[in-house]
Amino acid sequence: MKSFIDVVEEIKNIISEDHPGKKIFDKDIAEILGITQMNFATMKKRDKIPFHELLDFCARRSIAINWLLYGQSPESLIETTNRFYMVRYFRDVSASAGGGAYNDDEHYEPLMLESSFVAALGGEQELKHIEAINVSGDSMEPTFSYADIVFINRSKRDIGRGGLFTINTEHGLFIKRIQKRIDGKIDIISDNKDYPIQIAHPNELEVIGRVVGRFGGVE
Repeated sequence: MKSFIDVVEEIKNIISEDHPGKKIFDKDIAEILGITQMNFATMKKRDKIPFHELLDFCARRSIAINWLLYGQSPESLIETTNRFYMVRYFRDVSASAGGGAYNDDEHYEPLMLESSFVAALGGEQELKHIEAINVSGDSMEPTFSYADIVFINRSKRDIGRGGLFTINTEHGLFIKRIQKRIDGKIDIISDNKDYPIQIAHPNELEVIGRVVGRFGGVE
């Protein structure tokens, strides 16, 4: 995935098409994205991409966000972003450090994806099962970071071989590595080693689905 600076430069190239001869500055991009100049400077220093603001920008420009994240020349944006697919994105739902659950009644919005990213998620036939939510907290760093957008396949709930799953417990919604134990219990593992392994009975959690992708890939 491109760095924050690279994404900003890509946006500058896009905006420049609307303002020939005008130099576009960082403060202009901050204003376009609806970010204060102070927050913009902090994100630039930390190389932290503002996914939500980029989604709004892409929606206004009819651009699939992963064209910005993975690189594409401005000249080909109009042609290539006409070929996209959509999944349901639950903007107000976060998982990892807990904080609620989500279901079919929650508010969602369409998230546009380009065909190569759809292939990485399992193909077009899987899109009806895939939904996107946000990551909160640091319990899954470095695999996931705060405000990452992850893709959940709700048809893949078999934890027999373990892996990354979204689960719902009495304490909230989490993204964790799940491993089934010989005694039938389940290890709930955080990639951040500062967090201890939790052990649960199968009836103490609901498996929502397997994590199949994020903007940046899944390890």
